[in-house]
Amino acid sequence: MTAYGFRRAGKAASLLMAVALPAALVPPAASAATTLSMLGADVSTAQRALELGAKYYDANGTAKDPLDVLKGAGVNYVRLRIWNNPRSGYNNKAKVLEYARTVKAKGLKLLVDFHYSDTWADPGKQYKPAAWAGHTISQLTTDVYNYTYDVCNSLKAQGTVPDSVQIGNEINTGMLWNEGRIVNSNFTNLGRLLKAGYNATKACNADTQVIIHTARVESGARWFYDGIRAQGVQWDITALSYYCYWHGSMSSMGGVLRDMRSRYGKPVILAETAYPYTTANHDRTTNVITSSQPCAGYPATPAGQAANFTAVQNAARNAGALGIFYWEPTWHAVPGNGWDPADINNSGDGWENQAVFDRNGRLLPGIRWTP
Repeated sequence: MTAYGFRRAGKAASLLMAVALPAALVPPAASAATTLSMLGADVSTAQRALELGAKYYDANGTAKDPLDVLKGAGVNYVRLRIWNNPRSGYNNKAKVLEYARTVKAKGLKLLVDFHYSDTWADPGKQYKPAAWAGHTISQLTTDVYNYTYDVCNSLKAQGTVPDSVQIGNEINTGMLWNEGRIVNSNFTNLGRLLKAGYNATKACNADTQVIIHTARVESGARWFYDGIRAQGVQWDITALSYYCYWHGSMSSMGGVLRDMRSRYGKPVILAETAYPYTTANHDRTTNVITSSQPCAGYPATPAGQAANFTAVQNAARNAGALGIFYWEPTWHAVPGNGWDPADINNSGDGWENQAVFDRNGRLLPGIRWTP
């Protein structure tokens, strides 16, 4: 996911169905999960908000650390994105290491989301970090290995080893463009990069789970995962994003989750989802989603948001998914915590109406993560 409207449906390349593999090459299906054990929240902007003086409250109005509020609502897993050298000075290695200590101290598990960029990475853009700008694919493969290993090992050294990592963020068009871009269904270079990330993670800590994450929950996901599998890429968990206002019905989403789990023999998760609780805009930046009912049956109200999140969890659970992550539930409109890492102080937040905290930082009623 990225923030503020530079999303989605029209930007990602069309994903075509691949020819089915011979039966002998198809792995056994992963066992269907009967509960959601990864109950996650991507709180990558929370650290900056807190340092700006933001206050968070539980649904009763008691001031608490936002992680404690989320834990009380059922969260057991935290996702933090990492950018190589963002101009904002946030979401970099030092800040991730710092906040990882807080996450682990609260008994929460940690997922580190490598964007391999200095800014947002998604299907519409996968820009190399400035420090890697002129590097060849061979150099980039080494860069990915060394950077992934360094971050993971630094986390491990301070006693906060990541429980899982994403090798890239919403990479259905590839990553580290142009060298790692998928062109004419050629996955060769992307395969090299993903294998480097996988190998670095396992060299750091064999028990850390490697997640490969794409953005679009639709049958065309086969094209991508078949493509990387044909390159010999290994991964532990298949991850997809699901936003009903971009990705269609929950029944279709459930069908794709079942297909992914069966086809690749790996657990599946929804790495991102969210829904608005209001149409109001509380800062200078236009909200990404403005409709009063973005998806049929779910108005943009606190009750509608809670009902949508419950329904998404139920659909994922019924499809045998392992977990689900809400994207940026703590990102309400805190001045100075904008979407643009090149101008974080002055840019606004186009996502605050999809946070699970209201404009005053109070947890919205009805929001629960449920196993």
